[in-house]
Amino acid sequence: MREHNEALRSAAARLRKRRGPPPRRPDTMGLSAGDGRARSPRDEEWPEAEKAEKLARGAALKWASGVFYRPEKLEGLGQYRSRETQRNSSIRSRLKSTVQSYLEGVSAGLEQLQSAAQEVQSVCQDLGAARWTLLDSADCFQGLQQMRVLMAEHVQLASVVQVLPQLFSVHEVFSHILQLLHGQHLLEAHAELMMMEHLRDNILSQLHLRRLSSAQATVLSYFGGLQELNESLAKQLWDIVGSSLRLVREDPILFVTAVRIIEREEKIDDTLLLEATFLPPGRPKGWRQKFYHVLQDTITGAHFHASRMDAQGPGLARHLAALQKDIVSELRVVKDLMVQCVPAHYNILSICTATYHQALTSHLQDILQEDLDKQALFLLLEWALRVYHSPEMMGHPDLLPEVDISALGPLLSPELVDQMERKYVVKVKASVLEWMQRTLEVEFKEWFREEEPETDHQGFFQSALPIIVMQMLNENIQVASLITSSLQQKVYNMALEELEAFLGRLREALVQCGKEHQKDRTVPKYYVSYLLAMLNNNLALSSSVSSLHPNAAHREVPASLWAALDRMQKKACQLLLEELLLDLQPLCLQLPSRKWLSGSQLVSNMCEVIDKYAKDFSHVRKPVFTLLLMESELLVASQYLRALMQKKMVCKSEEERGQLCHRLLQDATQLRELFCGLGLDQSQQSLEAVFALRELICLKDPALLSLEVLGFITKYPDVSDEHISTLLDLRGDVSKEVRHVVLEMMAQHPQVLPESYRPIFSTILVPVPELPFCLRKGKCA
Repeated sequence: MREHNEALRSAAARLRKRRGPPPRRPDTMGLSAGDGRARSPRDEEWPEAEKAEKLARGAALKWASGVFYRPEKLEGLGQYRSRETQRNSSIRSRLKSTVQSYLEGVSAGLEQLQSAAQEVQSVCQDLGAARWTLLDSADCFQGLQQMRVLMAEHVQLASVVQVLPQLFSVHEVFSHILQLLHGQHLLEAHAELMMMEHLRDNILSQLHLRRLSSAQATVLSYFGGLQELNESLAKQLWDIVGSSLRLVREDPILFVTAVRIIEREEKIDDTLLLEATFLPPGRPKGWRQKFYHVLQDTITGAHFHASRMDAQGPGLARHLAALQKDIVSELRVVKDLMVQCVPAHYNILSICTATYHQALTSHLQDILQEDLDKQALFLLLEWALRVYHSPEMMGHPDLLPEVDISALGPLLSPELVDQMERKYVVKVKASVLEWMQRTLEVEFKEWFREEEPETDHQGFFQSALPIIVMQMLNENIQVASLITSSLQQKVYNMALEELEAFLGRLREALVQCGKEHQKDRTVPKYYVSYLLAMLNNNLALSSSVSSLHPNAAHREVPASLWAALDRMQKKACQLLLEELLLDLQPLCLQLPSRKWLSGSQLVSNMCEVIDKYAKDFSHVRKPVFTLLLMESELLVASQYLRALMQKKMVCKSEEERGQLCHRLLQDATQLRELFCGLGLDQSQQSLEAVFALRELICLKDPALLSLEVLGFITKYPDVSDEHISTLLDLRGDVSKEVRHVVLEMMAQHPQVLPESYRPIFSTILVPVPELPFCLRKGKCA
């Protein structure tokens, strides 16, 4: 205990020396400023203890002032004092034990440090002695280096002695390997070949490590026969791989032998590549990749590198059928037999499937370089888009589920398919155009036959033209639907375009036929009948065109086609009306006249002509029949009015005006009854204009003409000043003043044509009045 105290005192002394003497406060009386006590030597040595004591006294005073702030609390002072005394005694005992344990630990640490220092000094002395001993033995180590060189040479010579028998037998082994290869003992030949390669590679590796590059050429020359044997073995292997599809059915052992040799070489390649210290010549051989290449070249060469084939029609069909049969058959062999002859990691079925797929893609692209007709293009599209994926080929039940071409992509790219479809549409368009032109030529010749056109069971005229045209277009659309919906839509659009163009050519043919008929009205003999047949044909085309597309959602007929059909119908109706006009004109030229006023069969003859044409019109279907009746009635009404406005007659008396009114009433009534009897409703007739005109002529008082004319132009807004002036002339009793009033009233009330109004007077031209011709009085020069 005394020693520990001494150690503690010495440590405190060292601390005082390091820190220096503590600063002293100026205190002349030797008392502390805080409590008035004299400083002890211990306080001067431990200023921290002095500070702690001051803090403790301050805390005690604060506590005591809080507890004894009342006089009655001083009674428990003795109890507080005894309790605090006991607590202080307990704290002192704990402090003493803590300090004692600390001092004991310091003493033990000092002893361990002293022991360690002695041991370190001893080790340093031993190391110095060992260093001097090693320096004295340096000469002995030089003798050991020479022994090491001699030992290495001995090891090399021992190795050479061991391989000498093998080196002397190299060429003999080469001959034996060659015999084995000729006898197709491939496994034995390859085993000895690997042994020779191993011997050569070991020697070359040793030379490489000793950097004896000059000696490597001698070794390679000595083992030069290995290269030829390797090439001979490889040739036999690739011949076997090239015949693998046949061998796995006839003699799979030979094929399995070739695969085993290839796998041996792959393992040797992998081992040498992993070591990466020395790579012998000819390594890596990469025979597994070569196996894949040979197999792919065999498949490609057997089916896709044939001599130039017939790319048209039946020849291409036979070629595609043969490809389909051979590919399915060979993939069956691969799936059922070859897969069992090769390791699983070869993925031989996937490799063969991808090879056929890629080779077919290239082959079809080569075929497309030829100028193919539409049949060949259709065969290619059908085969690539439908047959190839069908259960007849790559989806065959014998190949599923192992054969999956969904991950290989399409056989033909979407761009190439679109290009093929466009080519096909162009070819079909040319064919359709040729057929339609031929059909039109036949139809044109039939118009000049000496017999009427055919009739259906209802007695309507018709020809085979719409059936031929629509059947031709429909068949092409149906055929295209067997491939893709896009091709069907392309052919459908092409069909509508060609039909529109055909209607234009048909209309031109009708015009040409009309010109021929104008030259000689007896040619064609049944001109009207064939025009009616064309109207029925046009109706048939109109009703069939919307059903060309099999999908109702895509039956969009362009407005231009409807317009072409409408132009065709209008042209045929126009030619019929021109024919009717030619027969009516001689009769209309006799209007008006004195003979006509007195009574004649003129209008009766006109009715006979109209009735004759109406009987012909009955051979056309209802919508067009009604249209023809309406147009015929308008033609008759306009021709009748035109005849009245030719200024051929002027009523000279009131009696003549009465006769004219009577004749107009009879003629208009007779014509109206005729058309009503033919099935044309009175509200659809234009003859009401004749009745209205009659009211103008029958008016007794000319002064009321302005009111009557106002009602007339309100009902018929297309009437002009010239028309009214001509009608006033026909009356013969209208003065210039009344005429001026009427015309001025018309100028003040301009009329606008309603949208639904059928013009009648705008088509009637009034003859220009002749200017008076006067001669000067005098002699002619």
